[in-house]
Amino acid sequence: MVSLRWLSLCAFVLSLVPSFASADEPSLADLAQRRVEDGLVKPLALFESRSFSRSRPPPRERRVRVLQTTATLDKNGRSFVPFAIDVRFGADEWRENDIVGCAYTGSGKLFVKRGDEYRPASFLFGKNEKPVAGVCEAAPAGS
Repeated sequence: MVSLRWLSLCAFVLSLVPSFASADEPSLADLAQRRVEDGLVKPLALFESRSFSRSRPPPRERRVRVLQTTATLDKNGRSFVPFAIDVRFGADEWRENDIVGCAYTGSGKLFVKRGDEYRPASFLFGKNEKPVAGVCEAAPAGS
């Protein structure tokens, strides 16, 4: 009897202890930021360091800003998080929104905006990527 009572008391006490598992998990914004840094910012810096161009010099520094803390669903029901990359040349002020786009939470795919269209991020590395319709655009409310 004593062991059953002891076991019940332990179970009750453990149910009162808050779960720390979620405290260790990175937030959606942290995951998206890391994905953009690893999948776009670092490779873009490497690409620019290896190529010669008469266009503007590469920025000295880039920073990623995740623009929402929650995911948005696109017209196909896939969730994404919008981001912006700011740049700084020399000791100048930050130039915001040099690159804007979105990171898809399920697949990890990155898209960047050029004009009014979104293209796969590999477009920035010189690949001939066509615009992709419907990505990075929120589904209409109520759908």
